[in-house]
Amino acid sequence: MAARLQEVWGQPVTVQNIPGAGGNAAAEEVAKSAPDGSTIFIVGPGQAINKFMYASLRYDPVADFAPVTQLVEQPNVMAVPITSPVRSVQEFIAYCKANPGQVRYASAGAGTTLHLCGELFNHITGVHMQHVPYAGSQPALNDFLPGGVIDVIFDNVVSILPQVLTGNARGLAVTTAKRIAVAPKLPTLIEQGVPGFDVASWFAFFVPAKTPPGVVDAIYKDSIAALAHESVKPKLQQLGCEIIGSTPQALGAYLKSEIERWGPVIMEAHIRLEN
Repeated sequence: MAARLQEVWGQPVTVQNIPGAGGNAAAEEVAKSAPDGSTIFIVGPGQAINKFMYASLRYDPVADFAPVTQLVEQPNVMAVPITSPVRSVQEFIAYCKANPGQVRYASAGAGTTLHLCGELFNHITGVHMQHVPYAGSQPALNDFLPGGVIDVIFDNVVSILPQVLTGNARGLAVTTAKRIAVAPKLPTLIEQGVPGFDVASWFAFFVPAKTPPGVVDAIYKDSIAALAHESVKPKLQQLGCEIIGSTPQALGAYLKSEIERWGPVIMEAHIRLEN
């Protein structure tokens, strides 16, 4: 996106990675930036969930930002080791209920959508899996693959699908409401009797609040065009991304719905992280 927008705008578009506190450090930086269109925030679910997971934030995820567009969403996959006796989601639920508190699920880190997938699964199905967080997908996969100590994993499609396709893991379901083009035979959790389960990693553009509407609209229109460009769209699709390109109004509504959805799940699971 940065490379294409640089071509369109005829000026440098620099990607500045600001790690720290699950994206809070970057959000604080953007929130205090000048509202002139020169700073764009690319962010994901942290914009909706961090307010529930951290004791305090030094920014307001809604009031301090103006939505531009949801760029893409990327599904996650629920998988079990190839050695597992479980072959469907309903069999897995039965297995959890037969072994309460003993089933372990891995994620690529506390507070990620991969973590929340497991907690939402607990919330909807009434089972109680233990969360085992790792510092990224690869360490989680190391403990998950045959001979490992993990019973199930919720992982990003890019990381886990190659393991499923090569027979190292058994995919049970995708976490989105619809099946995905890169794995059309993999059913959804909803199809397998887990109602309302629709979770994806997503990425969106926001700008500082009080950015003039005309500037927001210009960034939105150029971003939509960039998403469809031949130098951008195929690369995103290769990563299992679904192109969204929503309006600013639709992104604002989506953020509100994500906040409303995840609040009860996070509070029920007592997830707390340190800034």
